[in-house]
Amino acid sequence: MSHVASAGPKGQPGIYGRPKAAKISLTGPAKDCRTCDSAAADGIYISLYFGISKFIYMFVYWYSTNNALNYLSLITLKKENISQPHNKLNLQVPNELLGHPTRRDNQYQIYKIFLFVIIFTHYLVYILITMEYYRFLSLLHVVPNLLWYSLHRLFSGLKCSFFYLLFSIHIFERGSVTGVVGRAETLSSLFFLGALLSYSAATSKMVRGTRGSRVATDWRLLVFAMLLATSAMLCKEQGITVIAICAVYELFVVQKVRGWELVQLGEGVVSGKGSVPGWLADMAPRVFLLVATTLGLMLARVHVMGAQLPVFTRFDNPASVAESPTRQLTYNYLLSVNAGLLVFPNALCCDWTMGTIPMVSSFTDIRNLGSLVVYAVIGKLSWHALFVAPRQHAQVIIMGLAFVVFPFLPATNLFFPVGFVVAERVLYMPSMGFCMLVAFGFTNLIERVQPRKYLWLGLLLLLTIHAVKTRVRNADWKDEYSIFTAGLKVNQRNAKLFNNVGHALESQARYSLALKYFQAAVTVQEDDIGAHINVGRTYNNLKQFIDAEEAYLKAKSLLPKAKPGESYQARIAPNHLNVFLNLANLIARNETRLEEADALYRQAISMRADYTQAYINRGDILIKMNRTTEAQEVYERALFYDSTNPDIYYNLGVVLLEQGWAQQALAYLDKALDLDPDHQQALLNSAVLIQESGNTELRPMAYQRLLRLVQKDPTNDRVYFNLGMIAMDDKDYRSAENWFRKSIELKEDFRSALFNLALLLTDDGRPLEAAPFLNQLVKHHPDHVKGLILLGDIYINNIKDLDAAEKCYERILSVDPGNVQGLHNLCVVYVERGDLLTAETCLSQAHQMAPQEDYILRHLKIVQARLTKYKEMQQQQQQQQNSEGMGERTDGHYHAAPAATSSSSSSSGNSGSVSDSSSSYSASASSNSVPNKPKKTVFITKNNNENKNRKLTEPSQNQRLTENRGKRDKRDPLS
Repeated sequence: MSHVASAGPKGQPGIYGRPKAAKISLTGPAKDCRTCDSAAADGIYISLYFGISKFIYMFVYWYSTNNALNYLSLITLKKENISQPHNKLNLQVPNELLGHPTRRDNQYQIYKIFLFVIIFTHYLVYILITMEYYRFLSLLHVVPNLLWYSLHRLFSGLKCSFFYLLFSIHIFERGSVTGVVGRAETLSSLFFLGALLSYSAATSKMVRGTRGSRVATDWRLLVFAMLLATSAMLCKEQGITVIAICAVYELFVVQKVRGWELVQLGEGVVSGKGSVPGWLADMAPRVFLLVATTLGLMLARVHVMGAQLPVFTRFDNPASVAESPTRQLTYNYLLSVNAGLLVFPNALCCDWTMGTIPMVSSFTDIRNLGSLVVYAVIGKLSWHALFVAPRQHAQVIIMGLAFVVFPFLPATNLFFPVGFVVAERVLYMPSMGFCMLVAFGFTNLIERVQPRKYLWLGLLLLLTIHAVKTRVRNADWKDEYSIFTAGLKVNQRNAKLFNNVGHALESQARYSLALKYFQAAVTVQEDDIGAHINVGRTYNNLKQFIDAEEAYLKAKSLLPKAKPGESYQARIAPNHLNVFLNLANLIARNETRLEEADALYRQAISMRADYTQAYINRGDILIKMNRTTEAQEVYERALFYDSTNPDIYYNLGVVLLEQGWAQQALAYLDKALDLDPDHQQALLNSAVLIQESGNTELRPMAYQRLLRLVQKDPTNDRVYFNLGMIAMDDKDYRSAENWFRKSIELKEDFRSALFNLALLLTDDGRPLEAAPFLNQLVKHHPDHVKGLILLGDIYINNIKDLDAAEKCYERILSVDPGNVQGLHNLCVVYVERGDLLTAETCLSQAHQMAPQEDYILRHLKIVQARLTKYKEMQQQQQQQQNSEGMGERTDGHYHAAPAATSSSSSSSGNSGSVSDSSSSYSASASSNSVPNKPKKTVFITKNNNENKNRKLTEPSQNQRLTENRGKRDKRDPLS
């Protein structure tokens, strides 16, 4: 087919009369003599340039490496499930790419499906600690800058590359370097620019054929460019727009098409008489690949999302739920807000949601002029580039506009509503195009304005202002408190900022001050459900439970009501369902309201079937109500929705343990540890369960698990106690003593540790060392019967303080009047004092209470025998005195002779038997003799050695998962 070349307007070449495309390399175009005079000067210039840029970059960003991880960053790390080292290679694609199923409609899902290699790279450089994390992000920002420098030179020339510095230090790059959330933009831009450079290289060669010049496509580089575009999208969804930019590059840079050529093509299509231009035929295969890649990525995204959009509240993006024309006018006005931030980034805020920007509800609103100005500027630049400017200038303008417009399109609410009003971080890639346009303008000015030194001074001033402003802004990102208070300085209409300042104070346990900020959030936005939840949680922390319940009920009343035929799950933000959990947790403090709490959990589950936290908490309530079978069913249902949640496996283990299935319970605890090796409750209770099982082969595993807990939490007193119990099982009494002492150092009223340490010391023949720990035990737990028995035994046998021993046993009987052991030992006190009549009465009572106890009967017989002998001695003395007439007259009453006894320690676990072979007496017939005292009879206080407390947990320290595993109540997360 032959074509006739036609001339374009103003003498421009016709459609087919264009010169062939110039060869474009990744290192930049051929040097222009107007730019530099020699290659040597060029090299010196580049070296000086990079030296200056490196110094400025270090000055601006290295300060931020000392920042702490703020709340927004911590949320991201948690949602990506990369806060624990053992999860570094947990790269399940696609559902677990964020650490949770991507089908859950939450605020983060729409923009971020991070490529698994990103998480792998994160751990490859081991950036788990704060400084290393931010330092890595700062270094990561360098790579897109270098790629941008190479790409910038393709269009603007070497001299304008100074504006690479403007992009490097632009204030909007701050959010991508200082905030961990900005990692998505940084990494996406890396692949974004790489894809465009690869596409440029793939279309850089021209060949001449029979039909003229055409592009010799390097398909390997072209396919590689599409892979990089895919990676860019997987980092952040706006990365897919690089394909559109590649199409613009193909059309206006590779094919060098001008505006009138597009007009002629359109006229031919409309009239049906036009022919296919050569440039269209040349680009068609490459454009087909671009379109196919775009459709494939979009279909994959729909598949991953489950053909559902995420759920946002009207507070995240108020305009998205507004009526027409308010919604459309506000959306258009937001374009001018973002453009103003690019041009004049003065008032910056970390959060622009809720009431930050009042909606535009009328056509007469003066703010509509800003929208018109934005469209007018874009239209004017586009017209100038397509129809007026020389080709080289046109290419720069068009590509600059493409970089500004296309990456920003996903944030315009044009295709779907987004979860924010304005987000400074989404301007990261558009700022590239903005800096390109500024560079182009400076190039034109420097060629037209004399003297040039004023322009260079202006450029220096601009760079200095941006550098200083960015460094100051980095200081705002020091921690969550500083970034949110900085936002409040410029924005008092955003309730979320007040909420998040309250969160920062709450994390410091400054609840009273946090409550003021939460209440301020309620004042600013009375219908903010999250603010009411925060108020209730803070009241709960302040132990003001009535006020907390009122706040939760207020939040619950603000939830949207279900509409007939409409899915409730699709109409409510998931984080707002936390009001049911927090309210139920509060109500469950009262055991008479457990049914009411259960009803709240069931209501939350009915609103969202996959709400696993509600299943977990409901299961705990069912356990408290002794409905373990139902609890087991609830946890198994939770596993259906979240089979990788270690808490669910842990709680199933607790349920099986309550049902007496120790081996099955241990299996579930082990499964929880497979998923989370640092699960503290599973580590502790599995170790104790192994210890209780008596399995000596598994005992080293239990010991290692407890030692792991010591490393994770050196302040956990229960860990040291159970280490001591294992050491006692191993008969390593010295180690056991040390572990018990450490446990008591951390918790001075730890009853099990105090008693077992005292028992150990007594067994070791050190009862005097045991006495202080027993006194400490009965001080904090005055009704501890076993401790009182052991302490009384030491008072009798070692300290010889019968009065103190008597008080111990009397305390036991006041607590437990039927305690035979305490009553018997009190009888021994009476014997030690020589009060045999009281001792006989006491032992008789003890025998009536426990007739099966042989030792009590033996002791009673001994005392009765001694009393009989003593009466016989009295009678013999009386008869002797009467017969001789020499007896001294008495008052008819004789005191019982004291029966000195020597008792041995009972802590060794002896049966309490007494030898009665010495109970015989010998009386003297001599008139001048004094009656012989009875020989010593050994009475041993009864102290069973089955006192060791080896329960899995203390009744007051149930290790089951309750409320939020000890965490704060759920709080409203950032968007």
